[in-house]
Amino acid sequence: MNTTTITNPIIWADVPDPSVIRAGTTFYMVSTSMHSMPGCPIMKSENLMNWELVSYVFDKLEDNDAHNLLNGKGIYSAGSWAASLRYHDGLFYVCFSSNDMKRFYVYRTEDIENGKWERFVIGGLQHDPSMLFDDGRVYVIHGNGDIRITELTADATALKPDGINQLLLETDRDGIMLRAEGCHAYKINGYYYLFFIDWPRVGNKRRRQLCYRSRHLLGPYEHKIVLDDRMDYRNNGVAQGGIFDTPDGDWYAMLFQDHGAVGRIPCVLPVAWEDGWPVFGAEGKAPKAFEVRLPGTTPKPLVISDEFDYKTNRLALNWQWNHNPDNTKWSVTERPGHLRLTTSHVTHSVEFARNTLTQRTEGPACAGTTVMEISNMKPGDRAGLAALQYVFGSVCIQVEDDGGRYVAMCVNGRAEGGEGEIAVERFRYEGDRIYLQIEFQFDNGDREDIARFRYSSDGEVWHSIGEPLHLQYKLEHFMGYRFGLYNYATKQTGGYADFDYFRYEKLV
Repeated sequence: MNTTTITNPIIWADVPDPSVIRAGTTFYMVSTSMHSMPGCPIMKSENLMNWELVSYVFDKLEDNDAHNLLNGKGIYSAGSWAASLRYHDGLFYVCFSSNDMKRFYVYRTEDIENGKWERFVIGGLQHDPSMLFDDGRVYVIHGNGDIRITELTADATALKPDGINQLLLETDRDGIMLRAEGCHAYKINGYYYLFFIDWPRVGNKRRRQLCYRSRHLLGPYEHKIVLDDRMDYRNNGVAQGGIFDTPDGDWYAMLFQDHGAVGRIPCVLPVAWEDGWPVFGAEGKAPKAFEVRLPGTTPKPLVISDEFDYKTNRLALNWQWNHNPDNTKWSVTERPGHLRLTTSHVTHSVEFARNTLTQRTEGPACAGTTVMEISNMKPGDRAGLAALQYVFGSVCIQVEDDGGRYVAMCVNGRAEGGEGEIAVERFRYEGDRIYLQIEFQFDNGDREDIARFRYSSDGEVWHSIGEPLHLQYKLEHFMGYRFGLYNYATKQTGGYADFDYFRYEKLV
């Protein structure tokens, strides 16, 4: 019998709100992507431990100033939230709400790895939805505290006229800071199971996993706490997600844990059944390691190095843009072996720079290095490598009005009560080529997570610049820190920077 060791977290990176299904012997997972494009990443696995990124549900969600990061607008902490993934009668479905658009989206495809997704838009928000197929009818169960059920048409593409649309249940209020949300709904062996998280003000005071069940779709429901554990990390509960079985009939859950500045990281737990209730973990705990009866596979990296050596103007799946890109202003074919970023509009901060190309960071520590050719930057241009979140930092080249170039370490101006970016330290730089590096350290226990910034003129001798950035997971972005390659204009457009490569290293 083939077995695999599950080691939690299975991915030490920002993969929030996981929704997992099994189709045949393959497990698929979708995750929240918010302002990153393309959106709703799809990963697959044969053993629940090693996951491979295989596709996205959409290239762009909407086409407006906020989604395009224009005129001071953006969709940070909005976009696609808490997607639900389901497989029914040969079709894969993904549904989610967008807080900025106040809309509910349903996508479907026959081929989850290679197919084109059909898109359907329904007015109104359905917070943290879960799609439920039940005897020829389709429902979405959603809400925060007051949980509602809404019926869709049989093809799940629109609201069903005169269908069920009502309050399903009211979850606990007393002593609760965050009432139940994050629904994952199932029908198993004659019971309807609804999984939620809540956050009590009393007791352990952390996110915990709840299960509601009923023999009848519309209730009444009984409930219990099925997991309240922090897996030895601060007081951050492992919670929010759903359950699924293996071909051999074993059951597991995929949940996540808030893990500091790196983001929200997914964890797999064994699930047993007692008296029709799911029992999560082992003796009430989220285990750090355990065996599963699933085959071993070769791990595939989630964050990659890239030499930008492409035959067509299409990037590896591991990259996502910060908001919608302007596809006329980036290229990996204009100069083969390089990523060219050309400025397209005037702004004041990397946070509002179009065509910032991002990848996740990973714990416990990691580093990213790039080399950038800067001779075609214009006065006022800013280009470099960012540690991207609401409290961001960067190591970059700044070109001044007289054409003088400076290497700088910059931070978010909000830290000083202003806007844009503030240079913590900078020096005159004479070369046409510069190496830039950021190192992240996340495994600091109760201490702050930090990033350090460096530059080099030859890639051999490195110089620290500025000061360590104290990393903070802020809800204004609602995403773990990312590496970002960027170039933006503060004076005039048309300048460009060529990035020769991005090289990534996991550190211990």
